Amino acid sequence: MTVGTADRADRIREQRDWYFYDFACSVYSTSVLTVFVGPYLTSVAKAAADADGFVHPLGIPVRAGSVFAYAVSVSVVLAVLVMPLAGAVADRTGRKKPLLATSAYLGAAATTGLFFLDGERYLLGAFLLIVANASLAVSMVLYNAYLPQIAEPDERDAVSSRGWAFGYTSGALVLVVDLVLYTGHDSFGVSESEAVRICLASAGLWWGAFTLIPLRRLRDRQVAAAGGEGTVGGEGAVGSGWRQMMGTLRDMRRHPLTLSFLLAYLIYNDGVQTVISQASIYGSEELGLDQTTLITAVLLVQVLAVAGALGMGRLARAYGAKRTILGSLAVWTLILAAAYFLPAGAPVWFYALAAAIGLVLGGSQALSRSLFSHLVPRGKEAEYFSAYEMSDRGLSWLGPLVFGLAYQVTGSYRDAIISLVVFFGLGFALLARVPVRRAVAAVGNPVPDRI
Repeated sequence: MTVGTADRADRIREQRDWYFYDFACSVYSTSVLTVFVGPYLTSVAKAAADADGFVHPLGIPVRAGSVFAYAVSVSVVLAVLVMPLAGAVADRTGRKKPLLATSAYLGAAATTGLFFLDGERYLLGAFLLIVANASLAVSMVLYNAYLPQIAEPDERDAVSSRGWAFGYTSGALVLVVDLVLYTGHDSFGVSESEAVRICLASAGLWWGAFTLIPLRRLRDRQVAAAGGEGTVGGEGAVGSGWRQMMGTLRDMRRHPLTLSFLLAYLIYNDGVQTVISQASIYGSEELGLDQTTLITAVLLVQVLAVAGALGMGRLARAYGAKRTILGSLAVWTLILAAAYFLPAGAPVWFYALAAAIGLVLGGSQALSRSLFSHLVPRGKEAEYFSAYEMSDRGLSWLGPLVFGLAYQVTGSYRDAIISLVVFFGLGFALLARVPVRRAVAAVGNPVPDRI
């Protein structure tokens, strides 16, 4: 069944349940990746470090302060190997939902396992972080691939933005609870370390519980691929998945404008996700801010990101998604410049920076997702979104690697944060050159009135 022939009421109900996967997994991105696990894993690594501040996984000297950034990078190497396979298998079999369930619950279990991160177990923490990040990436390939199937072309900016708004709403709700537990841990009879570990584990439980909602209503579909080639059954799908992965890369060369947008996205979103994942490290280690300040700053980001995602969705209807994204990238560049000069021990300025991030964060991500959905050939949604997902939600390898290396070489998080400007500048330049209306038409999709 295509979107055009689906009953409108059923489509709206499916969209509403689709939003809840953002609601489920975004708690991991906020409470775990953005707030708690970076500073906490760094403190565990420092406890295991030698007198010079180095740990030695596999005999390799690594600054304890770089362990978190390197773990994020390693997770992407794993994700890059698995995501295209998952996307190819989903498209060939038409069975996205079982794969979505498997990846979601593997990630939720790894996140829950962070409760056991204490003492000097930095390798356990790094391993669980790698599994959770890679699992999130795979699940998002499958989740995003539903967007072209449950929303008409002129609905996608709004539907995608609402999904992000759901995610930031859940992130804000859970952060409020986390803040109460962390700041009042003595009154709850737990130590500060135990409070952090409870917050980490509860994010995994939340992820698993609310994933049940989209799994209840989202439907698997057999969709004929562009050019009339149908999907194949499940027999041999795993064996043929790797071949289809290479075929996806070759196929994308037939759509150079789609590939041009994807390259721009991979670069600027690498910068966005690295800022998100490393902000708490920068605030705690470079600016000397306490955990309570970091939690409330991220909570401010979550609240404003809901309004930002919906507001930028309206701007896209007036000015087009491409122009709106370009405007957000200019704001991101100014944010990094301001962060470099931010004085230590000044939470007010850190809150101001968090407010600016919140206003552009959700919208730039939501509009990128909806814009890309127009550039995907019909029947190849999951495998194309596997390539798209390689740079989503803080899982890019290059940005965290650059950040970690900058700190490894200079010992300064200010130098590390300013090094990310190149991702926004280059991404802006590449996106500005993409003729998006021509790109939509080139893959055979209807061109919206404004894009």
